[in-house]
Parts: sequence; structure tokens; C-alpha cells
Amino acid sequence: MGLVGVQENGSGEMGLSGISLGTKNKYKRMDSELSEDHDDPSHHHHQEDRASSIRKYVFACAVFASLNNVLLGYDVGVMSGAILFIQEDLNITEVQQEILVGILSIVSLFGSLAGGKTSDVLGRKWTMALAAVIFQAGAAVMTLAPSFKVLMIGRLLAGVGIGLGVMIAPVYIAEISPTVSRGSLTSFPEIFINLGILLGYVSNYAFSGLPAHINWRIMLAVGILPSIFIGFALFVIPESPRWLVMQNRVDEARSVLLKTNEKESEVEERLAEILLAAGIGNAEKCEEKAVWCELLRPSPAVRRMLITGFGIQCFQQITGIDATVYYSPEIFKGAGIEGNSKLLAATVAVGVTKTVFILFAIILIDKLGRKPLLYLSTIGMTICLFSIGFTLTFLGKGEIGIALAILSVCGNVAFFSVGIGPVCWVLTSEIFPLRLRAQASALGAVGNRVCSGLVAMSFLSVSRAISVGGTFFIFSAISALSVVFVHTLVPETKGKSLEQIELLFQDNREWQGSEVELGDVEQLVQKE
Repeated sequence: MGLVGVQENGSGEMGLSGISLGTKNKYKRMDSELSEDHDDPSHHHHQEDRASSIRKYVFACAVFASLNNVLLGYDVGVMSGAILFIQEDLNITEVQQEILVGILSIVSLFGSLAGGKTSDVLGRKWTMALAAVIFQAGAAVMTLAPSFKVLMIGRLLAGVGIGLGVMIAPVYIAEISPTVSRGSLTSFPEIFINLGILLGYVSNYAFSGLPAHINWRIMLAVGILPSIFIGFALFVIPESPRWLVMQNRVDEARSVLLKTNEKESEVEERLAEILLAAGIGNAEKCEEKAVWCELLRPSPAVRRMLITGFGIQCFQQITGIDATVYYSPEIFKGAGIEGNSKLLAATVAVGVTKTVFILFAIILIDKLGRKPLLYLSTIGMTICLFSIGFTLTFLGKGEIGIALAILSVCGNVAFFSVGIGPVCWVLTSEIFPLRLRAQASALGAVGNRVCSGLVAMSFLSVSRAISVGGTFFIFSAISALSVVFVHTLVPETKGKSLEQIELLFQDNREWQGSEVELGDVEQLVQKE
């Protein structure tokens, strides 16, 4: 077998294309390593212990990095019930109600846009901390708001914090995760969004019996708690190795990779790929275009990445998931359920379903791949959305209508959670090259938040114009289009390193099933 990595010369070990990897390079010939270690039980036991320890460490990092996403989920879930009591306490109009619900998503796009630059300057880790602080300030203002105007100020602050957190978590997790488990780990932010939604629904139900001028304030105040744990998380999680390389802190990047890769032999290989993708040691990269110039005037490959990433983020929202979650009490009321307690109890079932089915996505995403789950999700959502529209339009308010409405809504959130919900964030954190990843992912998050806000802010008005059932027929048609989008423009990224995925979007390459090797990465980077 040939050498698996770098060549050695008289002046020390060198990486691919003459990139210095320092004196800690541990490359060996693979055949000699196998022959030396094959019959050594103590070495095998040590490797198993190390692998187990690393898996736990990376898992903990993914969990802590996802805590900000609980805030978004909690806000979505809790506002669906709190808005009933805010309307009663502050006497707000239906238009104000729509604005209050939808403005968070619109404002969060500013947080997401700022997050791309912030995460490149401050780092991925401290951007998460900034997101938590801003959200806490917004939640505190909302809790104490004496009027609609003050409530809106808190809502704006919370939106900026959520925008920062939603954008950075998948990028960070993708950059620290081993290739073999990247899909599952990058799904964690979506899991925590679902967990937050469920907590919001439970909070609604638990505090709904209190007086209207108190209960919604307590519901919103509870949302501050998850962000407190983020302070502790900062002492546990490392900085992204890819960001450290971008800052020329190569030794620190190697140290992080040693903590997050099970096989030591893979560390220098991963580091070499990152160095090449970042352009370190390559004189030609000194004249590289500014990131925003490259995004505004993209090459054909980058254009395809942007279309895929931005498109899948938009489809995640314009299929109506936020309308389903925010306004599930309205949907169930239209089906015939009466009384706030019963309506909120029905929404808890939606939250449980959404949370449970995200677990299936974690298990399957690195086994089946991204694309099969997207097919299952978009086709299933299309059927369930059509069923909601049919039920509300033709079946009236009988027991059958109520049962089918609950089943269809739960089915819609289940199919969402098993596919497009988590896979959307996984893909947008994977497909962009290192130099563009943070800010291109931020653009995708902006598309997601804008579409979410537009849907949330227009749902009641559109429903009044064409009925709730008619609105869901539109969502069903859009979901059918998302099936076509997935088939045509989304590649399979399972099992490929972040640097290899970049090659899937190059000219004259098949997106489905193309195999790329480490040497191709060098060719890609030297190409420009």
C-alpha cells in the first residue's frame, strides 16, 4: 500500500502540496501500522476506550451548541398559546397579533446576516454566547412589557438573538464532527427546536389556568432558562478547528481534531484537507476575492451551492410548518374543538409527535442518507397537508373531522421532523466551501427566517380570505414542488468530508453517488 498522507524530507514532515503540518505528524504506512498493532490486545483496548471517550465528547459539544435552538422552538411553541392571553390582556387587534407572531422570524434574519460575519471574526463559539445574551435581554423585556409597543421591542431583541443562534449551531457542529456521524450530530439543532416547541406547549397548558395578565408573562419568562446553561457550555466546547485554521492557529486546530476524531491517523489527513480548503500555504490564494464578492458574483459551482442551500431552506418554511405550529389552536378550533384547555392539550400531542420523530431522523440520516429522507418527508407532508385542507373544507366539525384533523397535523409535523426539518440544516452546513461556509449558511438562514415570517404574518389574513382549508391546499401544492426540487437539485452528501462535498458541485460531475478522493481536493483548491 502507498503512503496515506504526506512525504517526509530532510527539513521535517510536509503536508500535501508542501503545506507544513508541524512536527507532530503521526503518519505511518497503513500496512505497517496494521501489522504492528493487529496482535496487540492492549493497543486495541486503548483504541476502544479512546473512541468511546471521543464519541461522548463530540456528543456533548453538539448538545451544548444546540441549546440556543431550544429558545427558537420554545418561542414558537409558547407563543401559539400565549397569544390567546396577550390578546385578552392587552386588547391587541388581529393584525397586531399577526405582526407579533411573525416579526420574530423577520427580525431574526438580521441576526443571521450578522452571524456570518460575527462567526468569522469572533469565532463560532463566542457567537453562540452573544446570541444567548441578546435573547435573554429580549425575553426579559417581553416578560415585563406593560404595553404592545414594549412587547414588540423585546420581540425584536429576541429575534436578533435567535437569528444568531439558529445560523451558527449547524455550522459549528458540522465543523467539529467526524465525517461518519456528521449528519446525525448536525441534526441536533432541529431536535432542540422540537424539544423547545414541546416545552412551549407544555408551558401553555401548565400556566393557562392563571389569570390572563400573569400567565403569558410566566410563559415567556420560562424561555430565559435554557440560555443560562449556555454560559456553562462555553467552558466545555472547543472552538471550531476550521475557524482556527482560518486564523492561522494550526496547532490549536490539530489539538481540537485530536479530541474529535477517533483515529489519530485521520487527524493529519483532516487537517491537510482543511489547510488546502482554507488556502493556507498556497500563494495563489493571496489574491482571493472577498467572500461577499464571491457570493454576489458566484462561479457556476458556488451558484449551484447557493441555489441548493437557499432553496431547501425556503421550502422548509413555505410548506407551512410554522403556520401549523403557531396556529395549531386555530386549526383545531376550525375542526370543531372548543375551549382553550382542550385546544392547548391537542397542541401538546403535536409537540410530542414532532419531538419523537426527530429521533428517527438522527438514527437514519447517516445510514439511509440525506436524499431518501427528503423524499419520504416531502411526499408525506404533501399528503398530510392536502388531508388537512380536505378535512377542514369538506368534513365539517364532527368527531371524524376532529380526529382526522389531529391525525393529519401530527402526520405533517412527523414527516417534517424525519426529513426536511433536520436535513435542511445539515445540507446548508455541509455544501459550502470553508471560505464561504459561515456567510453562505447565514444567507440560507435568512431565507428560512424570511419565509417563516411571511407565512406566520399572513396566515390569518389569507385564511380569512380563502379559508383555513384553502390555505392548506396551497401549502400542499408547494410541498409537491419541493419533491421536484429535491429530485433535481439536491445531491447526496452522506459519507463525504466537508472538503469532498465541494467537488460534487463542480462542472461535469454527477451529483448522485460521485466518489471523490483526497487528491481531488488539492486539485479543486489549486484550480482557482
